[in-house]
Amino acid sequence: MSSTTTAPPTTPGGAPRRQERSSGGSSLGRYIAMRALLIIPTVFILVTVVFIVMRATGDPITAKLGDKLPPAQLAEAIHNAGYDRPWIVQYVEYLGQIFTGNFGTTGDNRPVVEILVTYGTATLELAFYALLVAFIVGIPLGMVAAYVRDRWGDAVLRVFAILCYATPVFFAGMLLKLVFSVWLGVLPVAGRASTGSELEMQFLPFTTGIYTIDAILTGDPAVLGDVLRHAVLPAIALGLLTAGVFLRLVRTNVIGTLSTDYVDAARSRGVAERRLVTKHAYRPALIPIVTVIGLQIALLLGGAVLTETTFEWKGLGFMLAEFLKARDFAAVQGIVAMLAVIVALTNFVVDIIAALIDPRVRY
Repeated sequence: MSSTTTAPPTTPGGAPRRQERSSGGSSLGRYIAMRALLIIPTVFILVTVVFIVMRATGDPITAKLGDKLPPAQLAEAIHNAGYDRPWIVQYVEYLGQIFTGNFGTTGDNRPVVEILVTYGTATLELAFYALLVAFIVGIPLGMVAAYVRDRWGDAVLRVFAILCYATPVFFAGMLLKLVFSVWLGVLPVAGRASTGSELEMQFLPFTTGIYTIDAILTGDPAVLGDVLRHAVLPAIALGLLTAGVFLRLVRTNVIGTLSTDYVDAARSRGVAERRLVTKHAYRPALIPIVTVIGLQIALLLGGAVLTETTFEWKGLGFMLAEFLKARDFAAVQGIVAMLAVIVALTNFVVDIIAALIDPRVRY
């Protein structure tokens, strides 16, 4: 009685073939490592560009005191600040400060790190609410547009999507303020909270800087309601910018999924078209959205500059506009560096999620 054994799979050269799972794991590890390394040059390039552009416009001392000081005193002030040194010297010194976590001080002698911590939470809170609006508006309307494709409802929703991402954020903000704050008087016109709510939150033993969380910590529903009411218009103005992109993307992908074989098989079994859209074609159509969220975060942070200025929402965007007017080198460079890090890290996380969902993006 003879027994047979199965030899392990080999390559054409005779070497044992590695398990596919191991290869997939190593490819994911290489992909994560490469994406992590790309964060460094991304931030480096952006910081370098901002450094050059800011100095090409002149120094902040001349812009602020040029018409108030005699030439000798002005030259002395510029020399004391180090702005008369070669750019390469200033650049190397600035990079050295960044690597040690020192982003310098603003023109009014405040540490830039303090500005980032104080106002960064406001920008993150606004970006979160805007992304929430984008999901709530863009994804359901995209599914509806796919359900009524090539009919008048689809045409209306496509025009709405174009208006969302083609309308300037500041113009949309002013229209919202005119309608809901001036004409109807139902929502606040500006700010993150009323004066009374801000005072009540300041009495907390510990504040996060995120007004929604701080309002919850007060235990006063009126404060939470006031904070949420102030966030409605800025979130809608900024969120509609991304909602239009999500709407078109979901519509296109749901229509594409509805033409696949497994959906045709479900349709042949008598499954209703609405159920096909909401159950069978919905989840596969959301996968491409994950891949563009990183880009949309960058778009949201860019739009936050105009949104925060329009609604006097004092976050990094609002402060960036103020420091640009004052030509405050250290503050502008610090804020841009922080925004670059946020965008780079967000894209890194999104890329990892996309690689876990669809292994094809690893190669």
